Amino acid sequence: MNLEELMETIPAYGRDLKLNFSSLKLQPDLNEQQAWGTIVASAVASRNAELTQAVLAEAATHLSGPALEAAKAAAAVMGMNNVYYRFLHLASNENYKTIPARLRMNVIRNHGIDPVDFELWCAAVSAINGCSACVDSHEKVVREKGMSEASVLSAIRLAAVIHGLATVLDTEKANSQIPATVGA
Repeated sequence: MNLEELMETIPAYGRDLKLNFSSLKLQPDLNEQQAWGTIVASAVASRNAELTQAVLAEAATHLSGPALEAAKAAAAVMGMNNVYYRFLHLASNENYKTIPARLRMNVIRNHGIDPVDFELWCAAVSAINGCSACVDSHEKVVREKGMSEASVLSAIRLAAVIHGLATVLDTEKANSQIPATVGA
């Protein structure tokens, strides 16, 4: 199912998300690569297979091959980093912060696209995953590299909407698996 067809399956309670997605994907604060890379990274991070599949297919018409791979890489590496650094932030034992991470993160420097875009996608995924340390770190980098606050929030809005759409799709899938006799 393509992305447009998938959006047509969004039920009435998810209408705001559907409308937000159609307006936010074309916002002036982000260029096409920034917007579609954010959409890809956010869909991957939101872990809904149906949404991710439709987004990847559509994004292939908006992103170069390297940008598409970099967006997926941002979601993957932040999936790891957000768990690790969120733990460091949440743990009261300060000694953990003195121990080297010993985690490979080469893709953060070797992704092959504009570093601002990759950092923006890392910030969006970190927002979805709730890692304040990573959100702060990546937001700081994109701002230092000249990205406006409006652009950062545009990407985060996209991430929020994609995550909300994934939630709706997960709910509908779960609902469709409930036997008809339940709740009758």
